[in-house]
Amino acid sequence: MSGSDNPYNSAFGGQMTASANLNSASAGNLVKDTTTASFSSDVLEESRNQPVLVDFWAPWCGPCKQLTPVIEKVVNEAAGRVKLVKMNIDDHPSIPGQLGIQSIPAVIAFANGRPVDGFMGALPESQVRQFVEKVAGPADADQQAEIAAVIEQAAGLLADGNIDGAGQLYGAVLQADPENAKALAGLAQCMIAAGEHGRAREMLAELPDDIAKDADIQAALKKIEQIEEARKLGDPAALEHQLALDPDNHAARLNLAKILNVEGRREEAADHLLMIMKRDRTFEDDGARRQLVQFFEVWGPKDPATIAARRKLSSVLFS
Repeated sequence: MSGSDNPYNSAFGGQMTASANLNSASAGNLVKDTTTASFSSDVLEESRNQPVLVDFWAPWCGPCKQLTPVIEKVVNEAAGRVKLVKMNIDDHPSIPGQLGIQSIPAVIAFANGRPVDGFMGALPESQVRQFVEKVAGPADADQQAEIAAVIEQAAGLLADGNIDGAGQLYGAVLQADPENAKALAGLAQCMIAAGEHGRAREMLAELPDDIAKDADIQAALKKIEQIEEARKLGDPAALEHQLALDPDNHAARLNLAKILNVEGRREEAADHLLMIMKRDRTFEDDGARRQLVQFFEVWGPKDPATIAARRKLSSVLFS
């Protein structure tokens, strides 16, 4: 899920694809062409740092054209654990001849200066990914810890209103780990904060089912639903006027709570729902409490508004 066909890599705030300190090289450093003269440094020497895949190809080779975008995508997703070097066998026939390459595309993996594995033909993406994982090994624990730290930093920036800064970091995480649910949800939250609700919904709708079920993804979707619902509820000033005339107009108070929530006035929204509960628990079949629980799901258990409202809720329920 990276590269030019990745919807998560599209520019956001002009800088969504900016890199972060994730020990990952840029695409230009991960994929390059080589020659007979530079093969030793590009492949043999470089493979002592990390495995290097050599893609032997030719301009007239149809399967080569099929394999190229696939293998480049997988290598870029590996975020520096492996590099790709491409050699045009028409221009540089001696090395493929020495290695016994008789048909193309052919991919040979080098590690510590020696060939260690390879495959021939235009394999599907899943098999190319399996090959890379076999050669490079899974992402190490240090990288996963660094990704978690970057996500935490991004969340802090977003909470402070720095949408572009948060978006840059979430985008960088997705360069290294394209299916990271927290980063995907965070990127959606950036879009929501920027008022791009439709774009966020479209992005989340394209996720595979296993990722879409993640709690952070579901919270982002619920937030979009709450925003879209609040847009239909009318003018908050008019609702406040109705409540001034009739404090027991629970329908108006519920709608006002929903609007205040999407405006970021979480404590006020919670207080309105708690007021309904104090006055009439039977309203819409305990609808105020159910709505407050939905707010909690979106805000998250550690949000100060959630913590404060839970205390007040306990007082209402158990007093």
